[in-house]
Order: sequence, then C-alpha cells, then structure tokens
Amino acid sequence: MRYRSLGNTGLWVSAIGFGGIPIQRVEQEIASQLVHRALNLGINFFDTARGYTDSEAKLGLVLRERQAEAIIATKSMARTRNEMESDIEKSLQALGTEYIDLYQVHNVKDVTTLNQVLGPGGAMEALLDAQKSGIIKHIGITSHIKSLLKEALNYKVFETIQFPFNPVETDGVQELLTVAEKQGTGVIIMKPLAGGAIKNSSLALQYILGHPVSTVIPGMDSLPQVEENALIGSRSENLTAAERDLLQKEVEELGSSFCRRCEYCQPCPQGIDIPLVFLLDGYFTRYGLTDWARERFRGMKVKPEVCTECKECEDKCPYNLPINQMLTAARTRLE
Repeated sequence: MRYRSLGNTGLWVSAIGFGGIPIQRVEQEIASQLVHRALNLGINFFDTARGYTDSEAKLGLVLRERQAEAIIATKSMARTRNEMESDIEKSLQALGTEYIDLYQVHNVKDVTTLNQVLGPGGAMEALLDAQKSGIIKHIGITSHIKSLLKEALNYKVFETIQFPFNPVETDGVQELLTVAEKQGTGVIIMKPLAGGAIKNSSLALQYILGHPVSTVIPGMDSLPQVEENALIGSRSENLTAAERDLLQKEVEELGSSFCRRCEYCQPCPQGIDIPLVFLLDGYFTRYGLTDWARERFRGMKVKPEVCTECKECEDKCPYNLPINQMLTAARTRLE
C-alpha cells in the first residue's frame, strides 16, 4: 500500500481509504471481517458519519481495538455549537474510542451555512474546544460544491477538504486541488465511482490517484472489493494509453444523465429538495440501501408529487438533465 500525507496534519494515510456508506447494509460479523481485512492489507483511513445509521458502530467494534493502526474520520451535519458538541459525544460513544482523528463539518451547501458554522455559537466553536481537549485531533469540511470549498479554505481553519471527483465529474477539480496543495490542505475524494455508475473501478481509482489527492474512499461491502481496492493502492497511478482510452469510452457511454448534486436547480418553487431525491434514488439503485432510502424519502417534508413541471430546475441545470422525468422515475422507485 502506498501512503500519502494528509496535508499538514502530520498523518500519513493509505492511498485507498475505506468509505463507510455501504457497510450499513451488512451484518456486524461481515462488517468486522471487512475492517480487519482492510487493516491487514494496509488500508488505514476509515471514513464514516453520524448520518450513516450504524456505520460508526460497525466500524468502531474493530477500530477501537486496532486504533493504533487506523486513522478514523467521521462527520456531522450539525451547524451550531450545541448540536456539534452532542454529535461529537455520540460519535465517540458509537465508535467506542477515546478520540477521533478527523472530525468534519458534513455537506456544507452554501455560504450562509458556512458562515453559520464559523460564526458565534457555530459548530466550529465546539470543534475547536474538542480539539483543544484532545478528543478530536483535526478538523475538516465536506461539500459537493467545489467553489464553496475554495471559499472555505480562505478561512484557514479547515485542515482537510472532502469532495466528489471521478472521471465523469471533473469540473473545478484542478483549480481546487491547486489551492489545497498550496495551503497544505489534505484532500479526501468521495464518490470516486460516481456513486457506482462507473463500473471499471480499477482504472477510475488509478485515474484519481494520478492527481495530488491524499486518499480516495470507495465504499466497500465485500471482501473481494476490499482486496481489489487495496491492490489498486499499491499500483502505479499512471494509466497506459490503452487504459485511458478504455476509461474514456466508458465515460462517454455513461454520458452525463445523472445528478452531481451541484444544487444549481435549487430552490424549487414548490420546495422540493431535488438533489436529495436523486441522492436517495442513487442509494436505492446503486448501493442497494432500499429500505434506508425509502424511509428517508417518506420523511421528506415536500415530496416530488407536488411538482408542477414548471421546468425552472431544468433551465438552471448546467448538465441539461431531464429533471422532471428523473423525479417521476425516482418517485416510482422510492414510494
């Protein structure tokens, strides 16, 4: 396994990390086998979140016993000091560890939310206090919006950033990587296979590792996946011309007809959280989290059924997606 510096944190992380979303759907016995195998193969970076149901607990059952070998990252959607204090404590209890290596502000969508996190009474106050007490070591931020992460880096308080990057989703990546490298910010790449849309996983991961990133975190829920991904982490990042052509062919065949959660379609006049609908549909169709996705879909305050087909969202979508048709299809699956 190759290891890379996580920015200026002083941590060295495996080129391939362990994404904790799919582990929600396997039993604890299998989850423990996956984590043990990953550690034995040199994978040392494990990413989870408060919002991933029992992912923290499943990872923690092993990681608390082998924490000296692991770097644990989790994250919270909390935006206020009190909410973040509560979530940090819940993460520690679920993981069963005395400290967490990296705690991230999860899925920041706009400057207003960023300002709330960083302002008086915001989540950053709780994170800094927890860092001072030693129960978290480093602080990061995640977002699907690269321009927002670039803005966040201006504040010089986040040691790592996490965002989607894959052979299909490349817009704005190079500029953000340049800023992060200049500032010594660790870079964690999520959605490396476009939520499972890219099938040639080996080439996609090698492609990403050819860039100045710290670690890539594909989700894993089987031993073959763990073994294959760990092997990629020990290979050369350089793709041959033939491999590049093969990957490009798949990208072209895949096209661009899926949501990247850029959120340019928002706000919907009817109040539908369009990116969330497509996110849940992706978990349903690609990750197999059918019950989990349906439960959260049913809990949405405003569902796609109120769509008036005004098509304002389609006019604003930079990828020209047929959003109305996609909402109808997603609703059919998730209801």
